[in-house]
Amino acid sequence: MSSKSPAPSEAAPLPSKADVVCTLLREPSGATLEQITSATGWKPHSARAFLSGLKKKGASLDRTKLDGLSRYRIVAESGE
Repeated sequence: MSSKSPAPSEAAPLPSKADVVCTLLREPSGATLEQITSATGWKPHSARAFLSGLKKKGASLDRTKLDGLSRYRIVAESGE
């Protein structure tokens, strides 16, 4: 009568850090570098490198600056 928790192999996999960042970037308001680093634990230079890699893979990123903070947003991705 004990309740068993699902075995690790049965549990839904956690999203990768890249998936988390892409989800943030797809939001209409986008994401700041601080939001990306907070969500992933990455250092700012790693977050910027990831954004650069997205551009190399064909994603179109929009960067807007408001009150001194840059907000990044995916506008279009290759294959869309």
